[in-house]
Parts: sequence; C-alpha cells; structure tokens
Amino acid sequence: MPLSIPSIHSPIFRCYRKPVVVLRQLLAILTLLAVSACQDNPAPPVPDIPTAAATTPLRLGIGSMITPKEGYVFYQQLGRYIEQRLQRPVQLVDRGTYDAFNKLLQESALDLAFICGGPYVEGKDAFDLQLLVKPETISGETVYYSLILVPAGSPATTLEDLRGKSFAFTDPKSNTGYIVPSAMLARANETPKRFFGEINFTYAHDRSIRAVAEGVVDAAAIDSLIYDYLAQVEPKLTSRVRILLRSPAYGIPPVVVRPDLPPEIREKLRTLLLDMDNNAEGQKILNSMLLRRFVPATDADYDTIRRDRNLVRQFENR
Repeated sequence: MPLSIPSIHSPIFRCYRKPVVVLRQLLAILTLLAVSACQDNPAPPVPDIPTAAATTPLRLGIGSMITPKEGYVFYQQLGRYIEQRLQRPVQLVDRGTYDAFNKLLQESALDLAFICGGPYVEGKDAFDLQLLVKPETISGETVYYSLILVPAGSPATTLEDLRGKSFAFTDPKSNTGYIVPSAMLARANETPKRFFGEINFTYAHDRSIRAVAEGVVDAAAIDSLIYDYLAQVEPKLTSRVRILLRSPAYGIPPVVVRPDLPPEIREKLRTLLLDMDNNAEGQKILNSMLLRRFVPATDADYDTIRRDRNLVRQFENR
C-alpha cells in the first residue's frame, strides 16, 4: 500500500510555528508509517538454495537384472521411488557388460548399482567396491543358482552329453552365466574351449534362454532368478526348455555403491531400501520384481563365488 504523507498545511501541523518542531514531527510520523508498512507487508523469505548434492542426479546402474529386459520398467519405478524419497533426481544407466559397470563404479561415474555376484567379487578385490543390501526372493531365499538349460526335447541327461555341442554363456564375468559352469568343467578336468564345440556370449540371461528355446544353441548357463521370473510371466517360453542341471546355491546379486560415496548418502539409501517392504508403493514394486524385501548383506555371502572364480583362473592358467 503506498504511503500517504500529510501536507505541511494540514491541521496536524498548524499548532506548530517553529520549523524545527515541524520537521521533527514530520520525521517521527514518517518513521511510524514506515514501521507500520513493514509490519503489514513483511519481506518474503529468502528461498533455500539447493545444495549440489540435492540437484546432482544419483546415478543408478542396472548391471545385473534380477528380472529380464522386459522387467526394466520395474527398475524405472524403483528409480522414481528413490527419487521421491531422497528429493534428488535419479538417472538410470544400462551399459551392458559387467566390466563396463565395474569401471564406472571404480571411476565414480556411478553411485549405486545392481550387479552380479561375480563382478562384485572382482570389484571388491580390485577397488574395494562396497555392498549396500541384497534382495530376498518371494520364497524367502537370499541365494540363487546357475541353471544349465537344454531344449525341451533334448536327449541330454548329464553335462557330459553336451561335449562337442554349442553352448551360450552370458558374460565372461557372470557368476551363474560363466564362472559356475566353467568351475563344473574344471572339476572334471576340462575347460569350456576344449569341451564345447562352439561358444557364444549373449550378454543377457533372457537372450540365452531364447537361444536355447529357438534351437540357436544346444545349451546355455543362466541365472535362476531370470528363469523363475520368465516362468511366471512368459510360461510359453520356459516350456520350450528344460533344466538339465542346477548348481549349488550362491550369494544373490547384490546392490552395491562406489567406495567413495559419502557415508550419509549411503546410509540414506540403505535405510530407504531396507524399509521398502513397509511402504505400500515400495511393496508393490518389490512384488512386481518377485522380491519380498531387501536385507543386509555381508562380504562372506560371496565367498563361494570367490572360490569358484579362483578355481577357474587356476585351471585355465595351467
């Protein structure tokens, strides 16, 4: 509201004859009006300036998916869930190979990621990659298995029956898709190159399943989590393959963070994920991924992967 200043000829001034008195009175009135105006129209509060941490995207890597590529939408939902609760943008990154993801984590180009147990062991040894949490399946397990698949009509009954056949691995650093079947062969005094007639790398477990179902390869090693997911959502596909062998249990693919992620951000992420099953929206996302919840993880959960990886390395370096 504009201030209305009384005229010098106003009655308020007529009782005063001395200019000094008039001037003093005028200054007093102006002061009172100014104070009143400030009280009626307080200055707007200074907005908070976002910190760099709040505005810089949190980079979430999808290096090992506990659902196949068709389930990528659930990782997008998870990204939005994290974004809303941290009040920070989340950027999803999918670069394909496990080596590429470990390099990004080592160079601090990713903040957290879903990766396979094999790359976790590699990253832990190479640059102290840090565990955050691990998923628990609907059945209550925190382990998974390597499955050797053959076409539904294949006559094979043992691993030996695959000698000279074509075989699909997923990734050279994959636990279930390379390390475990290679360790099986090492215990039989064999290597993949000597044992199989042809070797392929598909770089995705669902691609390996399809390659077997369509007769592109005679067999493949895949992640049991991906198989179980597809058996639920695409049973016509899994009905075209058969599980020839199931490995012993291994530590489930974990969620990891880069070693230099600030501790306060790491703890916020850990708390957020561990509490996800207590939130209606979070539980819906977990159910879509065929998970019950996230639980704490320890490095010892992955010792069996370390053991098999070392066995394969020693045998191939002979």
